[in-house]
Amino acid sequence: MARIYPFQPLRYTAEAGPLGNLVTQPYDKISPAMRTRYLSLSPYNLVRVILGEPTPADSPADNVYTRAARHLNDWTAGGILARDADPGIFPYFQEFTIPDTGERLVRKGFIALGAIEDYAAGVVHRHEQTLSGPKRDRLELLRHTHAHFGQLFMLYPDPAGTIDALLDAGAASAPLAEVADEYGAMHRVWKIRDASPIQELMGEKKLLIADGHHRYETALAFRDENPCLPGADRVMMTFVNMYSPGLQILATHRLVNGLPSETVPDGFLRAAAGDFHVEEIHSLEPLRRAWNERPDRTIIGAAMGTRLFALEYRVRRGDLDVRVLHERVLAKALDIAEDAVRDEKHLRYIRGMDQAVDEARKGAAQIAFLLKPTSVRQVADTSFAGGVMPQKSTDFYPKLLSGLAIYKLD
Repeated sequence: MARIYPFQPLRYTAEAGPLGNLVTQPYDKISPAMRTRYLSLSPYNLVRVILGEPTPADSPADNVYTRAARHLNDWTAGGILARDADPGIFPYFQEFTIPDTGERLVRKGFIALGAIEDYAAGVVHRHEQTLSGPKRDRLELLRHTHAHFGQLFMLYPDPAGTIDALLDAGAASAPLAEVADEYGAMHRVWKIRDASPIQELMGEKKLLIADGHHRYETALAFRDENPCLPGADRVMMTFVNMYSPGLQILATHRLVNGLPSETVPDGFLRAAAGDFHVEEIHSLEPLRRAWNERPDRTIIGAAMGTRLFALEYRVRRGDLDVRVLHERVLAKALDIAEDAVRDEKHLRYIRGMDQAVDEARKGAAQIAFLLKPTSVRQVADTSFAGGVMPQKSTDFYPKLLSGLAIYKLD
């Protein structure tokens, strides 16, 4: 069902300098401070292309998108980027430490081109809705550059690990590229020239978008705009076995602000009591223990100032914790409408329970809602059944670096 292809990517050469000064996190994870740091590292850092700085003098003839295309062309002409001489697929391993636990893992995948499929074809499945703004931005960049700079993160089912074994064999030699990111994850890339065994095995797989929904739908739109452009019907992807022991989803906690002062905590606790059994706790340990001992129950943490609470949903059903939070807590108990959530009027997102609780304790958030991570199985069940999750339901960690390979269509 899944069609994958080897390709000849553009990759940074030795002329560009150390790889660590050139690659970036995905564009939507780059804060203004991160962009400033990336810009300072090298005149060839990829941020100049994927998230360039606008200026007051920008015009239709000179703007972030035209400058991105100019950088790409200049770097290619100047030998900063060079196209591989022959096609291949690229094992991509990430060695990392799980935040909060310290466990060290390796996530194994491979970079290749994947055919762009309409969702209705039943080959590629999503688990999140998308927003129009990011898609407009990415489509404009793609129109100007005709290139994909970061990989979409795709999951496929392979419980036997047959493809992982082929990747291990392909990664037996020294890597083509090796770089540590700012979070301490080590990224290594190799090359397999004979892609046919993996192509054949992938032909029977369904694919699930783990990260990159906006960029996938941008590629769909670009394909439909350019039906005669060679290569527009494919996009660069990293494929990871959803049964891999190195596949980790972190929780994304919610920070709420902008509520009337009388709502927090008393008004909220009264409103929540109808749907939840509310218990005040004095540390995070009882919450973690409840998640481990009662995995079938929805239990949500709530930090308000220096106080901590565990909210256990009274209904016994296998619904997603994040959906219960959005429907029964945000919408019902706090009267935060769906459009306000979508526009992030009252809501911010944060990784790490300790950091979320600290935001509440120091008054930077009125309420910090704490969630246990969504499981890969929950994501797959929702996606393959045709459903979608609320925004920021999953945080696959670590992210795929942009700049390890570039797919230039022409």
